[in-house]
Order: sequence, then structure tokens, then C-alpha cells
Amino acid sequence: MLFFFSVRVDHSGVSFDELWDEWEKEVDAAQGALKAGKIKDLYKVSGQRRVVGILDVESHEELDRIVMAGLPMAHMLDFEEIVPIREYAEFADDVRKRWQQ
Repeated sequence: MLFFFSVRVDHSGVSFDELWDEWEKEVDAAQGALKAGKIKDLYKVSGQRRVVGILDVESHEELDRIVMAGLPMAHMLDFEEIVPIREYAEFADDVRKRWQQ
């Protein structure tokens, strides 16, 4: 199951040095998730403490576990949007078949 997500970092209550330490842990986790295929694409929004990407999870429960507690910065993250998506090529096939099974 693919999901687009948009997340902002709420850095209130932490020092600048603590924020850098947290980001470093998150970077390590994100790069590991990219290698493992859990994250398909990941982008840092320039000029903002915001990241957007695409997750590939097996279930809604796995998504919930990742979002709620599976990330080093989970306590600092505000998920603005999580949207189910599908591969465009599969959509195109459905269009060509006119949604017939």
C-alpha cells in the first residue's frame, strides 16, 4: 500500500544542538528505510523544516506504528497529510480497459 505523506518538524522546546542531533538520527533511519524499500521516495522541502515522501507499507496498522512511534523524531513530527496513492501505470491500464475487470 502506497501513501504520500507530508510532515513538519515542530522544533519548539529543543535547543539548536538538540535539533541537529535529532535530525541526524532521523536521517539515519530514513536512509535505512529507503534501502529497505519502506520509503519509495523522500524529499526535503527547501527553506522549511518539512519533508514529503512516499511510504510502502503492508497494512494500515504498519503505517500507524511507523507514524506514531517508529521514527526517532516521532515526538517532534506533525504529519500534515497522509494520502493513499497508486502507481500511475496501473491507473492507466484501468483507463484503457475502461475500468472493466
